[in-house]
Amino acid sequence: MAVTLAELADLVGGTLVGPGDLEIAGAATLSTAGPRDITFIDSIERLPRLEQNPAAAVVVPRPITPPPRPCVQVDDVHAAFARIVGHFRPVRPQPRTGISPAAMVSPSAHLAHDVDVHPGATIGDDVTIGACSTVHAGVRIMAGCRIGENVTIFPNAVLYENTIVGPRSVIHANAVLGAYGFGYVLNGGKHQLSAQLGYVELGAEVEVGACTTIDRGTYGPTVIGEGTKIDNLVMIGHNCRIGRHNMLCSQVGIAGSTTTGEYVVMAGQAGVRDHVHIGDRAVLGAKAGVPNDVPADTMVFGIPARPEREQKLIFAAIARLPELRRQLKTLVATVARLEGRHDHEQRTAA
Repeated sequence: MAVTLAELADLVGGTLVGPGDLEIAGAATLSTAGPRDITFIDSIERLPRLEQNPAAAVVVPRPITPPPRPCVQVDDVHAAFARIVGHFRPVRPQPRTGISPAAMVSPSAHLAHDVDVHPGATIGDDVTIGACSTVHAGVRIMAGCRIGENVTIFPNAVLYENTIVGPRSVIHANAVLGAYGFGYVLNGGKHQLSAQLGYVELGAEVEVGACTTIDRGTYGPTVIGEGTKIDNLVMIGHNCRIGRHNMLCSQVGIAGSTTTGEYVVMAGQAGVRDHVHIGDRAVLGAKAGVPNDVPADTMVFGIPARPEREQKLIFAAIARLPELRRQLKTLVATVARLEGRHDHEQRTAA
């Protein structure tokens, strides 16, 4: 249902610039917005793209001078636009369903009275699940797991035995928590699996992305700190201790027994070797290969990862290699010519 631009400005607490009675039928990004949509720009660099866009109106941050188009000025563009999108496409309510008769729940499991367990889920012996948690279809929660309140586990995730999940956490589809760690010793010419007596422990408000894997500790827990957000396809090895409020982007790989401080960011495909420590607020750039400890408040990138300034100097030098190669060939030719002239003069003088 269409709404007026003034109504949207009121919805997000923004400043209206333009006709308040302009009707808006939907919300879309710059690449897909139509003539009855509202879109957004979040930086002055994107203003030129708006000129080619047919959107009826735009949400802009307050520092930007309003473009020659109806707009709503706000302090936080992404928060405001998310609220507008939610108005046009509200989240579908998920009614509480209780425990499905098509789920398999051990008689020794302890589930709060308002837990939802969808068809095809399996809950093992001595599992406890807190109030208002939801276990979707195909999930397997093995014996001894402890799930806190308001946890959502999406379809086909697997929690090995004794996994602990803190309250208000989210585990996305096909994630695996508590698989055996990749630790082997060579014994009698064969690779023998090391002890697998540990488990995985997630703090409160942790999010684990789809198809992410977190291996159990050898003897104790692999720990993910409170508030940490893990993207899809991330691998965290055994005995790791990830700090509070970390951000681990897609395809990050962390080898065993690595530790991190608080508010660490690892960009896509960063790889960290075993037994290193990443300090508080450190940032690992995309594809960074980290062989050593990273101090707090440091940004590193590259393979092997080095501090930002050092790595930029190296990249700049590498970019100049073709030019340096041409200069070197010219110098070699010049030296050869001078040596030849010198030899000729010596022979003539003799």
